[in-house]
Amino acid sequence: MSGGTEVYAAQAADGFSASGAAGAVLQVAAVVAGAPLVIGWMRQVRARLEGRAGAGWLQPWRDLRKLFAKQDVIPRGTTRVFTTAPLVLAATSLLIAAIVPVVTTASPLDEMGDLFAVVGLLLVGTVALTLAGLDTGTAFGGMGASREVTIAALVEPTILVAGLALSVPAGSSNLGAIVESAVADPGAVATPAAALAFIALIVVVLAETGRLPVDNPSTHLELTMVHEAMVLEYTGARLALVEWASAIRLTVLLALLANLFVPWGIADAGSGVAGLLVGLVAVAAKVCVLATLLAAGEVFLAKLRLFRVPELLAGSFLIGLLAVTASYFLPSPS
Repeated sequence: MSGGTEVYAAQAADGFSASGAAGAVLQVAAVVAGAPLVIGWMRQVRARLEGRAGAGWLQPWRDLRKLFAKQDVIPRGTTRVFTTAPLVLAATSLLIAAIVPVVTTASPLDEMGDLFAVVGLLLVGTVALTLAGLDTGTAFGGMGASREVTIAALVEPTILVAGLALSVPAGSSNLGAIVESAVADPGAVATPAAALAFIALIVVVLAETGRLPVDNPSTHLELTMVHEAMVLEYTGARLALVEWASAIRLTVLLALLANLFVPWGIADAGSGVAGLLVGLVAVAAKVCVLATLLAAGEVFLAKLRLFRVPELLAGSFLIGLLAVTASYFLPSPS
């Protein structure tokens, strides 16, 4: 009797691992294919709210197709830092998409989905792009790189403290465990600590992805650019990789923000094909709602002056610290 139980348990474990592997592949494919669509949807929302027709939500895919077909132009005097930075940025973005709980919490790479690992991967991609901006030797590249490093120095600690506030009820810094804990205990996301962490992470997403009011992704004014100033010298396939990776980072951060605070619908170890499809539809709907709200907010926001950006990020860091304090002194009501 016990032997049959052990065999059944082993088969179930194999099934769960197969389901987790399928979920990991599904969420990476969904993020890679859907990230340009998220950017296109946000542009279309902004266009409609501003009274314009817009280019359509498929336009980013058309732009990527054109860029991949164009020839790369490498500035004279640059080194391998310039040519490899887009690959590093794209690789770290794909790895984050694989280990973060987007569609399922049962990915084989779930153990790697630690809060500190994700922050480290985000920082690696940011540093690679800033080094590429410095490698060009241009004034705008160096200006954008210095601004990006200043922002990153304030953003990454905020992610850690806000994540720490969410990890206290779960007892783990693993993102999958935090999401599963929120599913099992809905009261954990209805606390002052969770509310403060949510506010801090919203500011983090805006700063990490270069959105208003921290940066304007559609600006053509060189003196106000941050992210765009570092990629001015890129053309062709390398520029396409940079734009694609940036869209992936935005999509993953929006999905993570949604799953941390509204985790319902995400697949787990016991979910089959139907559960994975439900998880995919659920995260797509949540990302679409967040992207719509973000795009609508940008219509009514102006870019902050550069010396005001550190004040905003420092304020978000303090809110994250308050969230950590509240998580210890104001436990979940459940």
